[in-house]
Amino acid sequence: MFSSTRMRVGATAVALIGLSMSGAHAESLRAALTASYAHNPSIKSALMAVKVASENIALRRAAVLPTIGASTSISNTTTAGLSSGSSISNTQTASVGIGYSQTIFDNHQTDANVEQARALVEVANQTLRNTEQTVLLDVVEAYMNVILNTQLVTLRTDTVQFYQSQVKAAQDRQNIGEGTKIDVAQAQAALASAIASQKAAVAGLQTAQASYKHWVGHAPRNLSSDFAYGTLIPGTVEQALALGDKLNPSILGARAAIRAAQAGLDAANAAFGPSVGLTGSFGPSFSSGSASSGGGAAMVGTVKLSGSLPIYAGGALGAGSRQANLSAIKSGLDAQAAKDQIDEAVVTAWSNLQNAAAQISSANSGVDANKLALNGVIQERDVGQKTTLDVLNAEATLQTSQEALITANANRVVAAFSLISATGRLSVQSLKLPTAPKSAQEYESRVEDTWEEVRALY
Repeated sequence: MFSSTRMRVGATAVALIGLSMSGAHAESLRAALTASYAHNPSIKSALMAVKVASENIALRRAAVLPTIGASTSISNTTTAGLSSGSSISNTQTASVGIGYSQTIFDNHQTDANVEQARALVEVANQTLRNTEQTVLLDVVEAYMNVILNTQLVTLRTDTVQFYQSQVKAAQDRQNIGEGTKIDVAQAQAALASAIASQKAAVAGLQTAQASYKHWVGHAPRNLSSDFAYGTLIPGTVEQALALGDKLNPSILGARAAIRAAQAGLDAANAAFGPSVGLTGSFGPSFSSGSASSGGGAAMVGTVKLSGSLPIYAGGALGAGSRQANLSAIKSGLDAQAAKDQIDEAVVTAWSNLQNAAAQISSANSGVDANKLALNGVIQERDVGQKTTLDVLNAEATLQTSQEALITANANRVVAAFSLISATGRLSVQSLKLPTAPKSAQEYESRVEDTWEEVRALY
């Protein structure tokens, strides 16, 4: 009996170490993070949002850039006199020309609109980074849930086997007159509870595996929680708060939104000022008609400079200014709320990390002590000094401490990555993942090319 207990405890110890088998198909946490980053649609969607926002820069700059186009027209005019004997004449005209129009001054409204567009691109970039952090943290949680539930299945399967041996032992003692029906019933009840608990662990593992496949893109295989993230963990909570304020994309995005709102206010106020526009056209004009009307050809060119100053716009200008001002105030409040939220996340993750370390230390001591206690109770039961119920209680106590250790180990990893995320360093670069970070920087450079449409004609 003592030998079987040692075998069971040894198997459980293997489970507590983690699924670190080094088979050919083993998948590290680093590999899982890399795979998820490569295929996750949420990250790809956030990248597309950056590109969409980038186009607004070109759209708003176009307001003060020239518009040039070619045009052609053909017309026929019929004229008939009302007096008797008057003739009917037909005149045909055709023209081909180049048209030009440009706003050459708009009280700097376009400058403000372009600045707002650039700030909104920065908001979209920080949203992309925040999405990356969220996805990578979800991958870590899914990864650790698979490890945790796999270890629970292993532990509870061992517990079922242990209780099965206790049922047999109780029945054997009853057969030789050293035990009672009560001992057998207690062992059987404990076995039934252990089987139910083991099935619950299996169900939890299946759920965790499904979540893992959702985030990583394939089923888990031989996972190991080893990851060298120690250099990314700040030394103090004060350092963590400072990093979060400096690097967290939620805070940086909120600050960019303040710039966008201020630029929007500048644009709304600029709408009250004057604007000056220039238009022109140039090209040949041809006309022909009846013998009496004659015909001819001529080169026609026109240039027009116009200015305007709004006096009354039905209240739209004032409403636009007030709305932009309220948006600027709101963006400041949103930034403060984002900072408060990140500060809370940093402190919470820091506390969870410290608590997990304490729980691991406590659970390790508990496991060691409860193993010795269980072996001692079994020996005492074998010589008649303890009962089967004492053995069952000792086993339950050991299992509780072992599950606490499994949970604390998983919680420590998740808390560590949560802290890394809160400080804004849960990224491809900081984690040194073997993949290129997704960026729209090259696309942003291309949208600055204002002559792209002309080159597209060739």
